[in-house]
Amino acid sequence: MRISLMHLVVALGVVMAFWPASAKSQTSMGVPKGADGSGGPAPEHDFDGTWVGPGESQLTIKAPPMTPAGLAKLKLNIPDPFSIDSNDPWKTCDAFGMPRIVNNEVINIGFATMPDRVIILENYGRVWREVWMDGRQLPKNPGHGDNASSRWYGYSVGHWEGPTTLVVETNGMMPESWVDRRGYPHTIDAEVNETYTRADHNHLNLMETLTDPAYYTKPFLVAKDTYKWVVGQDDPKVASIPFADEQICNPSEAIEYMKAVEIPTKGDEPIKR
Repeated sequence: MRISLMHLVVALGVVMAFWPASAKSQTSMGVPKGADGSGGPAPEHDFDGTWVGPGESQLTIKAPPMTPAGLAKLKLNIPDPFSIDSNDPWKTCDAFGMPRIVNNEVINIGFATMPDRVIILENYGRVWREVWMDGRQLPKNPGHGDNASSRWYGYSVGHWEGPTTLVVETNGMMPESWVDRRGYPHTIDAEVNETYTRADHNHLNLMETLTDPAYYTKPFLVAKDTYKWVVGQDDPKVASIPFADEQICNPSEAIEYMKAVEIPTKGDEPIKR
């Protein structure tokens, strides 16, 4: 960063002053602990409960070859919300949207089963997603003409493959959202596959794949994750509230940060592709 020692000291003081209350509560209350060991075999068709994520996903090192249109769009996206030149939607606390919510700030995830759907609870931003399990189809060509409108988190349907694997398909995602924190783009016609496999009682594995022929020449394996079961969450005498480490991007705090730190210090050096 292009800052002097004096600027650094001042910046640190300001960061602490404007540090989100949610982040402070995470430090004071503690992050839920992931279980050790296998915990025994995985139950069938059951992910219900709260899981601890890795914080940031294991992103695929390199995307598949991109089309000219995809490369042109990628060059317009400047990652790093702490860079003054960045146009990362995160910088102004815009919604992560899909597919980024699956692979960025993955502190916790939760699942809740209803008769006709599975609810996925994304900790960051307190987002919940409906995954319809009743056999309905995804909307056709959302975002085009008189069809269903595109949405930040799109439309999702799911099905079980075997006793321990849940497959979620999503379309209709707004193109303003990024694929991940690196700034990879997607079009309104992109589709995302999330494959969750409960390897045993305490471990849940995820693979996230994007298909978007307008921007990528083949499917893009975006990220892999392993989540751990929250220890003792079914016993109120043992566990703290599983989602105690609330993660909220507060627009007013982001604006104050930019005014007090990012603009005076010029922020991070722009990322060069």
